Amino acid sequence: MKTFFCLLLSFISSVAYPYCFDEAEKIYNVNKELLIAIAKVESNMRPDAINWNRNGTFDYGVMQINSAWYYELGEEKWHKLADPCENVKTGAMILSKCIKKYGFNWKAVDCYNKGSKASDFSSYVLKVYKQLVSSSKNKKVMDQ
Repeated sequence: MKTFFCLLLSFISSVAYPYCFDEAEKIYNVNKELLIAIAKVESNMRPDAINWNRNGTFDYGVMQINSAWYYELGEEKWHKLADPCENVKTGAMILSKCIKKYGFNWKAVDCYNKGSKASDFSSYVLKVYKQLVSSSKNKKVMDQ
């Protein structure tokens, strides 16, 4: 029963706020499938995910927004990151900045994870790519 409940919770968390990705796509002109793939790699779609980094920063929420963004976002917006939709929109904003800087390519995706230390190819890019391909295959199967 406990296993069933955990599986149910993980399913609910992955479908509870798909409209957030639609909204973020419209606001920031960032592909929602890419945002979803990043969210799955970053937190497995968990709005309560917190990860501490070796450099003293931490990542928070669905999109694992790094605490280094605190000052740019401001206190009010930072506190709204507990809301999964705000977290997704903030992630989309960060990705859109990376796309403006590097173009629509894998370096922009790596920038989402590493900021200015981004490269064209990394283990992070590979994880996002695999998630994107996996999601696309699953979607095609479900559409049939």
